[in-house]
Amino acid sequence: MIAGPPTWTPAKAERLAELLGLFKLTVIADEFEKRMISAGHRDALPTVLELLEMEASERRVRKTRRLLNASKLPPTKTFDTLKLNRMPRELGQKIRELTTGEFLERTTNILAFGLPGTGKTHVAAALGHALVQKGHSVLFIPTFQLVQELLAAKRDLALPRALRRLDAYELVICDDLGYVQQSAEEVEVLFTFMAERYERRSLLITSNLVFSDWNRIFKNPMTTAAAIDRVVHHSVILEFAGIKSFRANDAGQAQKKPKSDGEQPPTEPKPS
Repeated sequence: MIAGPPTWTPAKAERLAELLGLFKLTVIADEFEKRMISAGHRDALPTVLELLEMEASERRVRKTRRLLNASKLPPTKTFDTLKLNRMPRELGQKIRELTTGEFLERTTNILAFGLPGTGKTHVAAALGHALVQKGHSVLFIPTFQLVQELLAAKRDLALPRALRRLDAYELVICDDLGYVQQSAEEVEVLFTFMAERYERRSLLITSNLVFSDWNRIFKNPMTTAAAIDRVVHHSVILEFAGIKSFRANDAGQAQKKPKSDGEQPPTEPKPS
């Protein structure tokens, strides 16, 4: 039996108009279907829709590649390499919920606290990768590097321009806040950056210092309180408490790994 022409349904017509609108072809989106049908080309509409879907898919791939290149995310720190099952169940559930990206619409901040080696940076980067795959703009940057770049921009009288460039990212991941230097100039540009994003864009901050220790970063009690107030308002806190250092654990496992059959133990050097 010879198959008939592909069927054309209201759902497909709606998708056709949606894609044309996505490509900023608003006039064509309003007129294309009815004009094709009136010209006797109804049977060609499924093929046109198929081509538009191919274009949309290719655009998504190119956008994702562009966002990933701009993100500076560590390429290997993804959910594929994250040992989420080694983290407390409640923490793992919170992390999974964040992958939807809904917190970006509410300009919610994410604050990850824990000792070194407990997976804060890996989780932050993995979230960044997941959000990029959903089409969100992300920047991953060590806090000390961010501060130095802002300081350089300030000295060049270009700080507002640098802040506008950072504002283009829906999420900025500031890694290792606890290691930032604490000169007055550095504190000033860091606080300015946080204040600029307040209730407008999201931050993800990893730190080995809990809030009670942030006076070591911002020095002045009023500045410390103001900084905490801005990042805590509309925030989700991820606590990596009670987690043993992954790096230390992995190093210990590597030392316990049995030698392969062909591997010979090291010999003592002979005296000369």
